[in-house]
Amino acid sequence: MDDFPTFMKCSANRIATSSQATHGVEGYVFDGADGSQMAFWICHETASSAPHVHDYDEYMVVVQGCYTLIVDGRRIPIKAGEEYFIPKGLSHGGEVITGTRTIHAFGGRRAERVQP
Repeated sequence: MDDFPTFMKCSANRIATSSQATHGVEGYVFDGADGSQMAFWICHETASSAPHVHDYDEYMVVVQGCYTLIVDGRRIPIKAGEEYFIPKGLSHGGEVITGTRTIHAFGGRRAERVQP
């Protein structure tokens, strides 16, 4: 597959541009009853995200392509089928290549939806 299924890309769940940390990324968010969120991202261009910190844990898995996580100057390539856990409070950034698809679970509220 080169894309997420249509039901996962419902416009009501589209992540607002203001909640995107990386330029050229299309994302969709789903909320958990406990305030956690899952997000699905599709990278339409090679781009990077500036270092940032969350006050909740983050788990990610790369479905397609490669996401290079940057922590303390270390570059950690995460390829399709690989996963990574980012504990709360850890400063991290990253780089993606065009066509990369990722799924993230956040232990808190990470993204806001596009408002109609």
